[in-house]
Amino acid sequence: MDGVNDPTNEALLDNWQRGFPIEPRPFDRLAAELQISTESVLERLRGHCENGRVTRVGATCAPNSVSASTLAAIAAPEGRIEEVAAIIGAQPGVNHSYLRENDWNLWFVVTGPDRAHVNETLARIEKQAGLRVLDLRLVRPFNVDLGFSMRGGAAPLSSARQVDTSVFQDADRPVLQALTKGLPLEDRPYARIANDLGRTEADVLDRIRVLTDAGIISRLGVIVRHRALGWRANAMVVWDLPHDTITQVGPLLAAQPGITLCYERVTVEGIWPYSLYTMIHARSRAAAFEVLDRVRALPALRGVPYQPLFSIRCFKQTGAMIDANKKETA
Repeated sequence: MDGVNDPTNEALLDNWQRGFPIEPRPFDRLAAELQISTESVLERLRGHCENGRVTRVGATCAPNSVSASTLAAIAAPEGRIEEVAAIIGAQPGVNHSYLRENDWNLWFVVTGPDRAHVNETLARIEKQAGLRVLDLRLVRPFNVDLGFSMRGGAAPLSSARQVDTSVFQDADRPVLQALTKGLPLEDRPYARIANDLGRTEADVLDRIRVLTDAGIISRLGVIVRHRALGWRANAMVVWDLPHDTITQVGPLLAAQPGITLCYERVTVEGIWPYSLYTMIHARSRAAAFEVLDRVRALPALRGVPYQPLFSIRCFKQTGAMIDANKKETA
């Protein structure tokens, strides 16, 4: 299979990170637009999944809309990093886990069908590791719909919209769980999901359309791994700003070129004062600092305390847990 510099592969990975077809034969649509066969589309996607460039073709959901999640951190002693990371990664609700450059060095996301499930997971990690866990809950997002462009950082942001949770049905959980795990890479993926759930293809497609229109499914498409695509400098930059100031600064930062995520989280008094989080993805550390220096020069951020936490290693990256009755996504 051709590499990612092949124009067809680039278009496949770039153009279909969102807006994936919700129709019986979605890969036929991709094939028509790329002017290749459906089997070639499937073969390319399977290859990208096998070599780690693509996590899955599937969905991400609006945070804390129909499930719960939090960002957490542990200060693991140097000699215990591998041990503690293994404890974190063994929890089925943990879907992202990174080692970062900071005394609070192990950062991870815990997901679950409700807040009680998340709390139980955090408590287990804290007990098994014997270390304090910082629970840094989301206050408000400014950009959490990361689409990663092959052509230069973040994909264009979709228009912000209100999430309508009133349309959600409890029977949607297994459908969402299947989508976060990833679509089967075959001609009729939605039919396979429907068959596995004992439902009809038409019913599953209808519910996916409803959940997408309501903003509960925030993105449906190709989920790429930025490191495998050459964007190896990943910095989580945290800023110490009061809540009222973030109201103005958050949207400003979210719109800056090179900023791929932006959100506000709670602080931990006396331990962690940082409330505004931004992500920078770049091909090199120097390029990441160029983005950071440009952002720091904004009048609203001059003199604001901050810390860049570059990632050193990714321990785990999977889809979120939405339905506790289903196994963790792979």
